[in-house]
Amino acid sequence: MKNQERICKLLFSGVYPYYVEKVEKKGRSKEEVDEIICWLTGYSKKELENVFISVFLPLVL
Repeated sequence: MKNQERICKLLFSGVYPYYVEKVEKKGRSKEEVDEIICWLTGYSKKELENVFISVFLPLVL
């Protein structure tokens, strides 16, 4: 149960770079990750970019 709680508390913006890194190591692209995330969440590509700009970018700066 502890691991499930920990996973549920993870922010997507915190794990996204790791997804991209992992798929690129396997010969895939960031665009493929984005396509799957759009499919899973129902966001368009533009909406997904807006989420990253408003959530992820401030964390990096």
